[in-house]
Amino acid sequence: MRIKLDPVALSGILLTGLSYALFSVHDAAIKWIVVSYPVLQILFIRSVIIVLGCLALGGRDIVANAVRSPARVPLLSRSFLLLAAWLSFYTAARSLPLAELTTLYYAAPIGVTLLSVPVLKEVVTPPRWIALGLGFIGVLIACNPTGIGLSWPVYLALQAAALWAVCIVLLRKTALQETTQVSMLITNTVFIILTGGFAYQYWVAPTGTEWLFLISTGVLAGLAQFTLFEGMRRADVSLLAPFEYSSLIWSFMLGYLIWGDIPRAGVFVGAALIFSAGFVVLFGEASGNGKRRLTP
Repeated sequence: MRIKLDPVALSGILLTGLSYALFSVHDAAIKWIVVSYPVLQILFIRSVIIVLGCLALGGRDIVANAVRSPARVPLLSRSFLLLAAWLSFYTAARSLPLAELTTLYYAAPIGVTLLSVPVLKEVVTPPRWIALGLGFIGVLIACNPTGIGLSWPVYLALQAAALWAVCIVLLRKTALQETTQVSMLITNTVFIILTGGFAYQYWVAPTGTEWLFLISTGVLAGLAQFTLFEGMRRADVSLLAPFEYSSLIWSFMLGYLIWGDIPRAGVFVGAALIFSAGFVVLFGEASGNGKRRLTP
């Protein structure tokens, strides 16, 4: 009998990994244009693009399904929490060095794993804990934070991590109740409502080329959200949590390619540990230690 990973769980891992790669490119694009436009205006335009895409693909039925959705209350709650997480993160980013900010924020996968037990009733196996630890150690080595003390920006970064952890757990819960397109429509409609007033008041008119860039960013965000929602439908969040650390590798690569940021030697050591975390998860699940059973 040949042992292999459950193909459904594997597809969840691949989709989630792709999502974090797309979000890394999206974040690089946001970093590029945030110097010219307010963050909430960018989020508003992005959400409008995603909603228009959902309506184009789903038609009128998707609106009726969203209104009747059994998951609309947790989806609405998640939208408020997600916006709060982003605002906390971007506010902390103004005062904290990148290394400290990244390290504090990457406490989120640990929070996801801890919450998955009481909220989702998941079984967190030893390989998943080991992978989570390896990934976080990899982040520490890659970022090399020093002298982190208690301060308001540090609190905001930790708050962003905690809120993101709750959002991921809610995403898994709602993904089992509702389709990805309906979930995306509800979430981004809430973002439009919450950011629309600010975007109108502080609107900075884009040029023709800048509109194309902003629209492309919205399309990229839509693809990233779709793959994340679909990945969460297919596997336990405690299985997927360690793969969030892979976005750090993409961030360093994009920083080098776009801005010429040269990674330190510790970045490569950290990247090796993060890759190792992924292999620990895959080996542990393929060996039959995961919650999902294996296929012959």
